[in-house]
Amino acid sequence: MATIIDGKELARKTRQNLKIDCDNLKAQGIVPKLAVIMVGDNPASKVYVRNKSKACEEVGIEYEEFLLDEKTTQKDLISLIEELNEREDITGILLQSPIPAHLDINEAFRTISPKKDVDGFHPVSVGKLTLGQDTFVSCTPYGVIKMFEEYNIDLEGKNVVIIGRSNIVGKPLIQCCLNKNATVTVCHSRTKDIAEYTKKADIVIVAIGRAKFLKADMVKDGAVVIDVGINRGEDGKLCGDVDFENVSKKSSYITPVPGGVGPMTIAMLMNNVIKAAKM
Repeated sequence: MATIIDGKELARKTRQNLKIDCDNLKAQGIVPKLAVIMVGDNPASKVYVRNKSKACEEVGIEYEEFLLDEKTTQKDLISLIEELNEREDITGILLQSPIPAHLDINEAFRTISPKKDVDGFHPVSVGKLTLGQDTFVSCTPYGVIKMFEEYNIDLEGKNVVIIGRSNIVGKPLIQCCLNKNATVTVCHSRTKDIAEYTKKADIVIVAIGRAKFLKADMVKDGAVVIDVGINRGEDGKLCGDVDFENVSKKSSYITPVPGGVGPMTIAMLMNNVIKAAKM
């Protein structure tokens, strides 16, 4: 039976340590502050934003929210970001996605100052990550790497298979794992016979948004399995991209959903805000 990687507990410890950092910065007259922009009325986004606000409160980071109407124009969105770039009291800027389809999210990410890009989505941040330079790392991949470090899971020389190639999770994870000297294979919706790759993997990271996609017969005994997905199962309960009940019987380490990667994503956002304040 696998060791459960407790993201909730690790996130709690991380926030405790960040609170000490935050208090030290405040003692020097530096007050970390996160600005969150939300466009429209997406119910899931509201939950995520509320969780981010709670985490800020716990760590001691100041928080300001900007709620824009669903019909907001690109010009108004860009104008708000530019205004926040100029504000000296704002340490980090986060644009909550998804945003309405008529808006260009990539232009918005490019407009956020690289110095305030706490989500790690600016091309400068992505480029620095690729070059192995110090930068803001996208929060979910960063959270996954911190889990490996906490549980002493060494990636060097390991065969890592990542299922999913999104700009937010899959692509940054490739680089994070390469930076740890892993051998990385990426599978996606056009990959023929994904199981052929996952069966040989020492570590499988799944981020495709398909409930219980990874089955027990797709992993080898003793594999490490990281589940980044969050879905509603047929029973209405939250579940990940991994068939947890059966895969956990074969794997050495596994993350649960909920309580795995999710809490670490928010903890790493807090980490990036503190990092921005120190800079």
